[in-house]
Amino acid sequence: MMFKRASAVIGLILATTLTEVTGAGAATAAQGTAAPASSGPVNFLYASIGDFDSDVKPLLDRADIAGVQLVVPWKALERQEEQYDFSAIDSALEYTRARGKKLFVQVQDRFFTLPARLPEYLLKDPRYSGGAAPTTNESGLGPGEPGAVAAQWNPAVRNRFHHLLKALAERFDGRLAGVNLPETATAVDVDKDRTGYSDDAYFRAELDNMAYGARVFTKTPFVQYVNFWPGEWNNDHDYMGRAFAFAEKHGVGLGGPDILPNRPAQMQNSYPFFHRYRGRLPLVAMAVQEPDFEYTDPDTGKPYTRKEFTDFGKGFLGADCIFWATSSPWLKRSAK
Repeated sequence: MMFKRASAVIGLILATTLTEVTGAGAATAAQGTAAPASSGPVNFLYASIGDFDSDVKPLLDRADIAGVQLVVPWKALERQEEQYDFSAIDSALEYTRARGKKLFVQVQDRFFTLPARLPEYLLKDPRYSGGAAPTTNESGLGPGEPGAVAAQWNPAVRNRFHHLLKALAERFDGRLAGVNLPETATAVDVDKDRTGYSDDAYFRAELDNMAYGARVFTKTPFVQYVNFWPGEWNNDHDYMGRAFAFAEKHGVGLGGPDILPNRPAQMQNSYPFFHRYRGRLPLVAMAVQEPDFEYTDPDTGKPYTRKEFTDFGKGFLGADCIFWATSSPWLKRSAK
């Protein structure tokens, strides 16, 4: 089932599929206007691990698809404390490799609908003070259902997450096309929170996870999705500015769950920084997920087209690859 959302040098692994898009920062664009892409970003599918057989396999052999990004919840990877189960990734990797395709893995620690797919010990063992915080979810499309986010600001929880990343790296570093962490946007329900959440503690924890991931994944690109920071708007706490500078310094790729050309909210948060940092990050990986097809272009009032997503992603944001929801309308047509 799809998880609903309100949601180092690239090296040899991506060399064959990213050759056409090197120099992503070469195109120029005035702020708010995307320059046409001379050669589009590499296209990947995007899906939850549970939808691999039903939604991904029928599309994976398309010539215009380089691979797939699979979202895998923390609970599916760590059934019990320090007991890891990577069989689902192993199976998907074997299938994709046999077809000459690539595999990205998104390690999911937040959930926009309940239940939270986090290891049970995190939620029950008093060492982790609840392990997760309740969230409210609202986007430009309206309010969403309550959700939850792992309490990464709790050092004990974050330590367990680092153990998971280390175990993943020991098994898959150099074999995956990339590993990414989900978006930074979250809205903890502070009236119900019992984990000691604060915006500053959350920001520091996310940077710590970025640095740790880049340290253990030395051959596979490590990417953090950055779209909004809780408690900040238009970089008024310099969270966004510090995050991009930190990523550049530590060799962390960046990306985001949505390409929404010229949307005011995005243009006042992460998008100007992606534009500013084009050509300075190891990898820029953007997604077009299910809700993005419900938005309309503020200039035309019409739904965004594939070309508009791609041109803005490449020309303004500097995207090297785009992860497309398997429900993308253009995937219903035969590859050219």
